[in-house]
Amino acid sequence: MDEIVKKVDENWKQNVEKQKQEPKAQGEFVPPEPDFKFFITTLTLRASIALGHMANPATGKTEKDSTQAKFLIDTLGMLQEKTKGNLTQEEVDLLENLLYELRTAYLAKEEKQSK
Repeated sequence: MDEIVKKVDENWKQNVEKQKQEPKAQGEFVPPEPDFKFFITTLTLRASIALGHMANPATGKTEKDSTQAKFLIDTLGMLQEKTKGNLTQEEVDLLENLLYELRTAYLAKEEKQSK
């Protein structure tokens, strides 16, 4: 059997570190370090906007989109299931609390609309 040879760029970590060390131009966007807590809070923020809890920062308008809110809440639920056993206790607690708050708010909105 022929052996498959994979070419792996081993320098990518060095290049990333080098870019981090380079001075940023004043006013240039510097993204935060990616981590799980930032990711789930970003999804939670988008769900809160879709629930109408806050104005969309892009438009300045409060927009309600139950379908989008449900999708984002379900996505967070899926992440909870898929990451079970792989998170720190702090991450587990944060995700659990965010999901509880979003699900409660979603159900309250749906119940209010059905009356």
